[in-house]
Amino acid sequence: MSIRIHPVKAFNDNYIWTLINESNKQAIVIDPGQAAPLIDYLEANGLELTSIWTTHHHHDHIGGVAELQEHFPMTHLVAHSEHNVDEDQTIKDGSTVSAWGFSAQVWDIPGHTASHMAYILDIDGLKHCFCGDTLFSGGCGRVFTGTIEQLFESFKRLNGLPPETLLYPAHEYTASNMRFGLSIEPENAAIQQALSQAEEKTAQGIPTLPVTLEHERAVNVFLRTDKASVIAGVASKTNLEDDKPLTVFAALRTLKNNF
Repeated sequence: MSIRIHPVKAFNDNYIWTLINESNKQAIVIDPGQAAPLIDYLEANGLELTSIWTTHHHHDHIGGVAELQEHFPMTHLVAHSEHNVDEDQTIKDGSTVSAWGFSAQVWDIPGHTASHMAYILDIDGLKHCFCGDTLFSGGCGRVFTGTIEQLFESFKRLNGLPPETLLYPAHEYTASNMRFGLSIEPENAAIQQALSQAEEKTAQGIPTLPVTLEHERAVNVFLRTDKASVIAGVASKTNLEDDKPLTVFAALRTLKNNF
């Protein structure tokens, strides 16, 4: 049995990651902010929704939950107690959820929000990390109800995954994040190439995601806060008290807020 992972587009730039079991025509979805496009996709493909997993409480990630539960009454809802939904399974760091016999570890990755979770699904030894709005390709989420220190620690934790891990962020922000990255590291050839590819794919309506952690280590300045080129790039734009990775990370997030 194999699981196919498909992004259903919602709003302007959201992806509702959909796990599809072709053998029994069942689906699990992550962060359904909008019900209509997902219902259309599921019905067009003869799929039954059996479970919803949420990463955090923002409306563009949970807004479609209630309507989907009405439409698919047997749906099992997996969420943290602070995700503002009526969950069937309450998760926390270290919880395990199942996808047709495959196991997903739940990680606490706060920063964007205080109760932001990730699902790390292991399929035949390859890890698939659904990281919501914590890590984007080339970027990171804004800090809302979490702290910059938490976000930094969450990045360190995600960076400890195997390099071949596939990352599934919830937004198509890749091109704009690569432009920001080049403002910090203009000589970074990997970012230059990633921007070119992202612009080409986005123009054709093709997702730039998922990406490997190995790729992100080369192009995501928020994972490169110990690199001399990143430290120099940040220092050229703002006053750095020191060049500790957390200091550089926080300065990068402030620069990105105003980019």
